[in-house]
Amino acid sequence: MTTTAITNIGSLVTNDPALGDESPLGLLRDAAIVIDGDRIAWVGPTANAPAADDTVDAGGRAGIPGFVDSHSHLVFAGDRTQEFNARMSGRAYSAGGIRTTVAATRAATEEALEANLTHYLREALRQGTTTFETKSGYGLTVEDEARALRIAAQHTDEVTYLGAHIVPPDYADDPAGYVALVTGEMLDACAPYARWVDVFCEKGAFDGDQARAILTAGKAKGLHPRVHANQLSYGPGVQLAVELDAASADHCTHLTQQDVDALASGATVATLLPGAEFSTRAEWPDARRLLDAGVTVALSTDCNPGSSFTSSVPFCIALAVRDMKMTPDEAIWSATAGGAAALRRTDIGRITPGARADLALLDAPSHVHLAYRPGVPLVSDVWRQGKRCR
Repeated sequence: MTTTAITNIGSLVTNDPALGDESPLGLLRDAAIVIDGDRIAWVGPTANAPAADDTVDAGGRAGIPGFVDSHSHLVFAGDRTQEFNARMSGRAYSAGGIRTTVAATRAATEEALEANLTHYLREALRQGTTTFETKSGYGLTVEDEARALRIAAQHTDEVTYLGAHIVPPDYADDPAGYVALVTGEMLDACAPYARWVDVFCEKGAFDGDQARAILTAGKAKGLHPRVHANQLSYGPGVQLAVELDAASADHCTHLTQQDVDALASGATVATLLPGAEFSTRAEWPDARRLLDAGVTVALSTDCNPGSSFTSSVPFCIALAVRDMKMTPDEAIWSATAGGAAALRRTDIGRITPGARADLALLDAPSHVHLAYRPGVPLVSDVWRQGKRCR
């Protein structure tokens, strides 16, 4: 293994307060990083950087941890352009639109599904995403759900079983039978490929009792819970997530004070997905309310073909700052360290000795430019697990 020093980083977000200005971002000026293998070996002022086998001069550009996209749906086939066009013409989004993708995904070959997945992973990597979580949920049969997770597991460790995305058309008259399938034969087939179990707890999908049964069955198989919670309406999802020690409650758009208090008192991260609100013209989550209550917040893309077809974390950062009342500092932390917390990981989302060497350089002097210059492709260089990807 060789060592690489990246020097002359104008402004470096470390997310380690002890390394920098003691803020949550741990900002360092005129910084350097030494990478040894797939790990960060040293971080500090450029003037103090130890010798390395190779040197990269950042030329004053800003450095950030690689984005941690902790919520995506990337194993799918088909296109929902017509649905999006109709919605933008005034028709509201509903959970039923998922069925279109289910039909296309069931009909696709395994090779086509993997090619589609890797296409969007490359797209995300170019934009600075170095860790991603992805889910099943577009097969909704034992064979198709297991196939989706098997494909995903070849590309990430953060794989989520979402057999409980919706009740498929073939079980429309027997939702209890589908819950039995999701908690039984389907779970048995899918658990070997997954780390997480998820459920869409929402009107039109699964109610609180169904969600509890699904998450509890997943836990019994060694899968840790995550929850699609309170996206389209008020409901039990957030408080159920906290009760079951879910790693994250995702969406969190419609929250009572009791929901906020529950999140603030537990270890469950509130993962906000502004791409979904942008793409559905829905009400924005109130990130300010959550942050002021002391809730840990993550930002993610929710990349999926129906309600948030973006792989761009920078775009979501800009939306969070503009429309969800986050500061630029809070948004970059939530898209890196916050995403790591939503995956219960300590080795990513930070630039500190011992962490995985996942980072990006920006064609800008500060991370603030991610919100200040929305839509501009600022990510110029990416290292993932110590390897320079672009």
